[in-house]
Amino acid sequence: MATSFMKTTPNVFQRHQNPLAFVANGISARTSVSVSQKRRSRSFAVVSMSATPVETSLVKSAPSSSQNTGIPIMVNACTGKMGKAVINAAEAAGLYVVPVSFGNEEESGQTFEIGGKDFLVHGPSDRESALVSALERYPNLIVVDYTVPNAVNGNAELYCKVGVPFVMGTTGGDRVLLHKSVEDSKNYAVISPQMGKQVVAFLAAMEIMAEQFPGAFSGYSLQVLESHQASKVDASGTAKAVISCFNKLGVSFDMDQIKLIRDPRQQLEMVGVPEEHLSGHAFHMYHLTSPDDTVSFEFQHNVCGRSIYAEGTVDAVLFLAKKIEAKDEKRLYNMIDVLREGNMR
Repeated sequence: MATSFMKTTPNVFQRHQNPLAFVANGISARTSVSVSQKRRSRSFAVVSMSATPVETSLVKSAPSSSQNTGIPIMVNACTGKMGKAVINAAEAAGLYVVPVSFGNEEESGQTFEIGGKDFLVHGPSDRESALVSALERYPNLIVVDYTVPNAVNGNAELYCKVGVPFVMGTTGGDRVLLHKSVEDSKNYAVISPQMGKQVVAFLAAMEIMAEQFPGAFSGYSLQVLESHQASKVDASGTAKAVISCFNKLGVSFDMDQIKLIRDPRQQLEMVGVPEEHLSGHAFHMYHLTSPDDTVSFEFQHNVCGRSIYAEGTVDAVLFLAKKIEAKDEKRLYNMIDVLREGNMR
């Protein structure tokens, strides 16, 4: 798979053209710097899911001693795409995924087969009792949350109330309140809207550059394109974070200037997203041009699938377990902390 962001050869960020069309003739810049994550097709394990009547017990049977050798984790929203990806990555890493999860009201009381294991899903009304039972059964339990934005704060408050450490990968909600819930409860947590380790490292590098070289790109114009699956209606939080760094570097750019590509046909024909990843991808390009059009810079990161986020989540779990075991005084962490630890797989 070619590493170019666009399938076509014309410079899609050529100035003086309609930015939404992303079509132009040739490249006017004399200097171009590209930072790009290679895209490659990947094969993924097949995950089946079916709903069936369920017994009323939390877990049908205790796991065998050979199974229960890793850190126990509870993946909430196990039927979602990120939930499934985390389950696969966690089990491959030797963690024990407990067969119980939070879900929506329609899923409540049903079992879903994921990766050959039956998961009992609990709806909003019995979340607390389910969590307490799971913690009693697995005292070292860590929760992974990939639910929905409007459940972020309620779930976090419950985790803190029960005393269950958690990794929050769900975006949205009131982030100030989210952090306050953890700090007030002294619960352990890793909270990050971006779990991809390499993307987080790129963001950290951008923040360092912005801090150390403010105004370095004063006068430059910026164009930003980001493409995600059609179900993502808002602009990428990662793109917003990168743009904030460019603002500190002296670039004038408003968030509403981000060009969102959500049409699958455009993603295929113009952006070059592999067809098998139309339902799950994150392509970003940031194009800077000097005032006289003689210099341009391009920063690019393209992600196909969800494995990068799932692997980062597993590293966050392992990091958090280590901090809990050491009784670390600090309780609230982010993915920068995980990266700085330097013990990633």
